[in-house]
Amino acid sequence: MTGKADFTQEEWELVLEGPPSAGMIVVTAQRGGAIRETFAIAKAYVDARQQHGQSELLDEIVAAKPERDHTHYRSVDELKQHGLQHLRDAVELLERKASTDEVEDYRRFILTLADKVANAHREGDTDVSDAERSAIDEISTSLGSSER
Repeated sequence: MTGKADFTQEEWELVLEGPPSAGMIVVTAQRGGAIRETFAIAKAYVDARQQHGQSELLDEIVAAKPERDHTHYRSVDELKQHGLQHLRDAVELLERKASTDEVEDYRRFILTLADKVANAHREGDTDVSDAERSAIDEISTSLGSSER
């Protein structure tokens, strides 16, 4: 099993920043609902903590306070592009250090979090806007996931 001890501090921060980065990509995809959507990020961590014991790596990730990149971006697009690259880098790192199941758990957690954020605020007459769906698809592609 892979855990925090298997990573340098910088690597661990990269792994921890992945899920909130994905959440922020979805939050900023569509105007409105930012407060509810931000709370949905925290709720995704709470929900994942209740499944404790299935993956040491995921348990340690969700036990930590959600870490986010504190870089100030000039635009939403810059935040999105940096976040997507961040996700690619985190998965690449995990693919080198963690088991296939642990990498899939990480991907699944991020996609679950992104879905919770998208569904936290009704967008007009639909639960999830086209912009949010597109953001989730881009997140999924960056994760190298075929679940979407």
